[in-house]
Amino acid sequence: MSNPVFLALDVPRLEAGKTLVDKVKAHIGGVKLGMEFFYAHGHHGVHEIAHCGLPIFLDLKLHDIPNTVAAAMQSIHVLEPAIVTVHASGGRAMMEDAKAAAGENTRVVAVTMLTSLDERDLERTGVNGSAHDHVLRLAELAESAGLDGIVCSGHEVGAVHKQWKKGFFVVPGLRPAGSASGDQKRVVTPRQARDDGASVLVIGRPISKADDPVQAARAIEATL
Repeated sequence: MSNPVFLALDVPRLEAGKTLVDKVKAHIGGVKLGMEFFYAHGHHGVHEIAHCGLPIFLDLKLHDIPNTVAAAMQSIHVLEPAIVTVHASGGRAMMEDAKAAAGENTRVVAVTMLTSLDERDLERTGVNGSAHDHVLRLAELAESAGLDGIVCSGHEVGAVHKQWKKGFFVVPGLRPAGSASGDQKRVVTPRQARDDGASVLVIGRPISKADDPVQAARAIEATL
């Protein structure tokens, strides 16, 4: 895609979201709709945002038994999402069924490790070893399950790209140089992530919370 930036549109008010997308759509490549947006606005909200003409990324992080995840994937066929997320920790069978149930033109990518977590958080959940090794293990599992790619931080995308040459890599938690990290613990700049092999750059608050969202989106686009 010519512009890899997907705006993370997690807003409580649909009209505000539509207005923001209309303002910045010339400087982004797609729109990411997460759980906050989907639970608030459902299919109707997705259709409304899709009117902007940009690809829609449904970041639903599906994670349940294989049959339930497959049924959930089938229920969103009508929305024709470009990308949908599942959790890699759901296991190989769940990921296989998710991919089999997805629409023909939908990429299914597996969330490996949230960018709000660090290695201390991993240890508390019973996962030993480094974040780097954990992400690479889950990436290998996702590839073996037939998924299109994974979601990982910019800290790991370079190594995963070397391991999975044809993978599709979504990198969230990005911050332009000089921006506050907020609740993200493992951040890099959009340019760095792109150079390391990211296919999609998910950027939210640096654009949506900026005093001038259009200028912020344009400035990020200029670095790419």
